[in-house]
Amino acid sequence: MNNRLDCAALDAAIENVHRAGMPGLFAEVRDGDRVWRGAAGVADVATGRPVTAGMRHRVGSITKTFTAAAVLQQVESGRIGLDTPIGRYLPKLVPGERGDTITVRMLINHTSGLAEYLPYAYPSLKAFPALADTGPQSLDDHRFTRFDPTDLIEMGVTAPAVGAPGGTPGVYSNTNYLLLVELLEQVTGTTAEQYITRNVIERAGLRDTELPAGPYVDGPHSQLYESWFGMIDPPRDYSVYDMSWVGPSASLISTVTDLNRFYGMLLAGRIVSPSSLAQMRRTVPVISQEGRTIDYGLGLHPMEDPGQATFWGHGGTVWGGGALAMIRADGKRQMSVAVNLQRWNRLDSSGKPQPHPIDDALATFHRLAMYG
Repeated sequence: MNNRLDCAALDAAIENVHRAGMPGLFAEVRDGDRVWRGAAGVADVATGRPVTAGMRHRVGSITKTFTAAAVLQQVESGRIGLDTPIGRYLPKLVPGERGDTITVRMLINHTSGLAEYLPYAYPSLKAFPALADTGPQSLDDHRFTRFDPTDLIEMGVTAPAVGAPGGTPGVYSNTNYLLLVELLEQVTGTTAEQYITRNVIERAGLRDTELPAGPYVDGPHSQLYESWFGMIDPPRDYSVYDMSWVGPSASLISTVTDLNRFYGMLLAGRIVSPSSLAQMRRTVPVISQEGRTIDYGLGLHPMEDPGQATFWGHGGTVWGGGALAMIRADGKRQMSVAVNLQRWNRLDSSGKPQPHPIDDALATFHRLAMYG
């Protein structure tokens, strides 16, 4: 297997993603102690300001690995039971029979059966992910809305269940991780943001990573362009956005360098214990928000090409931004990439996203970055 770091090929591949229609993207690839960093395109389509590999970026659901690690630290300390019903900790938020049967593990691996709250918080996303019936208008309505997490949890808990507790395939739902945030606050006596900052972000030595309370990204960063399947044309900038709609389940700001450092530390057993890491890598089938069935562990999921090594990590999206961070199972090869456009695929008459040149160019870059 030829895993060497081919810098010229990586430069060409990242440029091809930009040429395919991505306004800007940047990445870091590590192979042992060798590092490639690259960027292509613009951070601001109006001014032409270029993206750089060191920019800070909203990384969406990559946050879930940080939250899951924080919960597992509390499992190790004995304050949380991985297979304890959530109703023992949060009886008011998950009352009755579901509180007695949904365990902490089921929340972390999305097998709780609890519905996604997003379509209820964002009415124009009412059929999400049945995209043909959605529209982008409530994105603007909620740019500065301050959501209360318990209100969002109630929307998800009172919505029709999407499965039986513990049943597979599970269904990916942010409701699960908002409950984990409340659980962390209950058992640590501090906010989840503070606990994750002290015990995960600072433990990993991350200098440009934070869980911010407000709608702004500090420091050098890109604008974030949302297309919403071609319904926003030209794509609109949502880099200023109150992230209380996801809280510490998807509001992390980081850099590609920090993400690689974090996943390197995690897989080396320096954030959680080796036994906790083994639990994180026990997967079940879960239906993603895009409607695909993926293998999902405890805040981690694998990526593999046939005949190639397995990588572990997480992807994430916010309005206008996306990121993916993956590390080979032996810890020796890593990739983190950030993009500043989301939902670039237009929909056909049945509401199914259509192929776009960005898809193939990005997949080619991912394969080159991971497998050489």
